Amino acid sequence: MDIIKLQNERKTLLVVVLTAVTMVVEISFGYYTNSMALLADGFHMSSHTFALGLTWIAYVVIRRYSDSKKVTFHKDKLLALSGFSSAIILQLVAVIMAIESIGRLLHPLHIKFGDAIFVAVIGLIVNAVSAVVLHHDHEHRDHNIRAAYLHVLADGLTSITAIIALLAGMYFNLYSFDAISGIISSVVITKWSIDLIRDSGKVLIEFEKRSS
Repeated sequence: MDIIKLQNERKTLLVVVLTAVTMVVEISFGYYTNSMALLADGFHMSSHTFALGLTWIAYVVIRRYSDSKKVTFHKDKLLALSGFSSAIILQLVAVIMAIESIGRLLHPLHIKFGDAIFVAVIGLIVNAVSAVVLHHDHEHRDHNIRAAYLHVLADGLTSITAIIALLAGMYFNLYSFDAISGIISSVVITKWSIDLIRDSGKVLIEFEKRSS
């Protein structure tokens, strides 16, 4: 098996564990503090836990069957399929985040800003560590590791917007900032997921431009 893919497998497993633990903390405190920004970040991270787990499984399958004499398959397409599936999940989460955020914008709830900000900062730190772990050279990337990397970056974006919104809401006593941060994050995440769907989809259908 390619040593790069083996390294990606181990990196992805570490990030799956970190993400799963942080997910539980953020969702729990999201409900406790009534923060849509924190809750959106937590549920966003739950989808990433699933998607990153899918990414890790793809690497495990490749390692297990790469030298098999009984079966053969296109490894790059398996990685692209995992990346494509992750992008679909990412897009679904973006839509759910937008709907929930609009609901909170129309019907705001009292938010425990101090607790929410503290947990959001922890989430950002975890995302930063995960991004460092998953960082890869451009020439050594595949759609699978790129999908995992984008999931972590998307989580980081959600954490940053959540912190900014919560700080603004706390100092200006405007609960709408909390909901607006969720809407902004969903728009940016949509852009990332569409790009990944396009790029990994081209690999799956073997799309190439013909030379004139």
